[in-house]
Amino acid sequence: MISDEILKEFKERMHLGDHEDANLRRILSASNKALIRSCGDYDINTDESFKELVFERSRYVYNDALEYFNDNFISEINSLGIDKALKAIVLEGDADATV
Repeated sequence: MISDEILKEFKERMHLGDHEDANLRRILSASNKALIRSCGDYDINTDESFKELVFERSRYVYNDALEYFNDNFISEINSLGIDKALKAIVLEGDADATV
């Protein structure tokens, strides 16, 4: 769910008015879901790196250039995915240690 605060931040960043709120919310939501599939379950409201990536993907979508996003941001996408995987391994290791 894209909060009003996230929508407001994105509109300010992109210098957009209020006339496109529904479209922007749809773009942000789709970008959030796509990046969760690629990077893992991050919270756009609490993780600044993930939010930045969602905003960048949304900017590419808004400007009809989505086909360039993955190539230009592959290192950021991979970094978030690796961070999530490492955290899962550490948590799994902690659970095994208590058994």
